[in-house]
Amino acid sequence: MSYGLLITLHLLAAVAFAGTVFFEVVLLTQVPSRVPKQHMLLVEQALGSRATAVMPWVLLALYSAGAGLAWQLRSALAHPLASSTGMLMTFKIALALSVLAHFACAMWWRRHGQLNGQRSHRLHLSVFCHVV
Repeated sequence: MSYGLLITLHLLAAVAFAGTVFFEVVLLTQVPSRVPKQHMLLVEQALGSRATAVMPWVLLALYSAGAGLAWQLRSALAHPLASSTGMLMTFKIALALSVLAHFACAMWWRRHGQLNGQRSHRLHLSVFCHVV
């Protein structure tokens, strides 16, 4: 696949992912104080189920395109401390693996009924910091 197509796919998926995290952390945090609790619960359930359906596909596109880009830059990654490109790519890969671990934890906790509000908020805040 061409570099231009990979970078476009990667950036579009990154924008979708970062936008979702921004929405949840920055915009949605003020809503519960202004909406009745029973309505907010419905909103959170609807957003959660939609995010659970869409985000795996966004992450698949993001990580697949990222792997393709890393493959094309494999010579720089072979000696990551030898160039600024290698160092930057290594740092980006480390951040990406950390975000993937966060996502895996969220899915695990959700499947086992342990993804409560406080844990979810901390997880989203951590991912937001990674994105920034």
